[in-house]
Amino acid sequence: MGRNTGWAGALGVRLFTFLLLPAFAAGSSGRTESDLTNLVLQDCGSCHGMTLKGGLGPPLRPENLERLPAEAIAAIIREGVPDTAMPPWKPLLTPEEIDWISRQLKAGTLVSPQ
Repeated sequence: MGRNTGWAGALGVRLFTFLLLPAFAAGSSGRTESDLTNLVLQDCGSCHGMTLKGGLGPPLRPENLERLPAEAIAAIIREGVPDTAMPPWKPLLTPEEIDWISRQLKAGTLVSPQ
């Protein structure tokens, strides 16, 4: 988690997040579980790998998350990780959506077994 990507990587992620803001603004909470699954696989997958096995960011598969409780995963999603490319998602997702995503990542239900 603590990989420093430099100013260019951080700028790219911030720009990407800014561009997503209109589509995923908090309060537009009409998202379905299917929408959230797609968000994880596409948007999180762009850094964590399309199968969530890792990339710029660490892997997000259950075997990689077993030491973290779902609440800690939710906190990382909500607040981001300073000095890395991981932005805070709290401006884009509701607390309930963040909790749902963290529980699904922990359980491994968002990825196919590969």
